[in-house]
Amino acid sequence: MVERAKSYTVKEVYYTLQGEGAQAGRAAVFLRFAGCNLWTGREEDRADAVCSFCDTDFVGTDGPGGGRFSSADALADHIAGFWPGGGMPYVEGLDWICVSPKAGADVLLTRGDELKLVYPQPLAMPERFSGLDFTHFFLQPMDAAATHADPVGQTQANVAATVAYCLRHPQWRVSVQTHKLLQIP
Repeated sequence: MVERAKSYTVKEVYYTLQGEGAQAGRAAVFLRFAGCNLWTGREEDRADAVCSFCDTDFVGTDGPGGGRFSSADALADHIAGFWPGGGMPYVEGLDWICVSPKAGADVLLTRGDELKLVYPQPLAMPERFSGLDFTHFFLQPMDAAATHADPVGQTQANVAATVAYCLRHPQWRVSVQTHKLLQIP
């Protein structure tokens, strides 16, 4: 049997500040692989997607720093080139595991550093995940812009529901997409 060589298809690699969760505000190199098993990335398929509220462009390899890499070492070298120097890069192997479950998708990783749940998702309520082995549990209000006729009103309702849930269940903390507020990538 001949083993196929692994290759990595990357949408984009860029240096910015982490916008969400426990590492919010920290400088980091982001790597976004191309493709997703929860949505094709085509708007005409959004209504049938497992993750119908996705705001991520992961189609193709045309983003900054994107491309195809023939090995993990080649990809690691590429990523390291984005760190500006000084201090320990925040991209070294698997240094932080964040899982973001979606309704209708199996949760394959049940332990890690951070679980971030977009809220509300009627088929993915926080109670379903609160017993998993994560250090941090975050609820992030769903940005309704992609899925509702009244995105501002619905997003505000989602924020209120998230705050109310976290007040009733202090295991969970609110995570806001600060990168959107700051208008950075």
